[in-house]
Amino acid sequence: MSKPPNTSRSLSEREIVEAALRVVQKDGLANLSMRRLSRELGMSPMAPYYYVADKKELLDLVVSAALAGIRPPTRDSGTWQHRLRIVIDQIEERLRKHPGLGDVLLEQMMRKQLRLIADVMEILVDAGFTDRNVLAGYATIHIYLFGRSKVARDNSQASPDQVLPPTIERVRPHLTELDSEYFYDFGIETLIAGLEVQLVHQQRPQ
Repeated sequence: MSKPPNTSRSLSEREIVEAALRVVQKDGLANLSMRRLSRELGMSPMAPYYYVADKKELLDLVVSAALAGIRPPTRDSGTWQHRLRIVIDQIEERLRKHPGLGDVLLEQMMRKQLRLIADVMEILVDAGFTDRNVLAGYATIHIYLFGRSKVARDNSQASPDQVLPPTIERVRPHLTELDSEYFYDFGIETLIAGLEVQLVHQQRPQ
């Protein structure tokens, strides 16, 4: 017989966030709800509402907690390419640890995670990019980092019976690898190489 929910003890914000992160790790972000959170806490369904207004506020807390601890390397620690890769790798590690986090960050990072955005942009400023290209470079990184997991999921759901053009049929066996470390490394290395080319291009006389 299961124990009745505990309605007497108080909760801290840290306990709520840690419970929410456990749900995300076990079930994915899509299955995080106030009701599922209350079960994880062993409390009544209404208990979390005393501490968090709604799921939107809960997601804000979860994202902030998941990204906590990311630190950009110092200016003297290496080239801008090396520093950028260190920051991106730290973000990727959080995305792998917390499935579905990228979906939220794709939509809300520009509203909430301003310090992390500034850290990435400052590396691009140090590299010598113009302000316009700093924004373009960050947007490219943002879309790749947080959007690729959705692309991987959508492609993994493709029907095996679907008739495809020959070239696509040839690469079909690799669709399940789209969220692998190999594809992550390939994409980030290509992205940084592309930024290097853009930096040279912007310095040429127009």
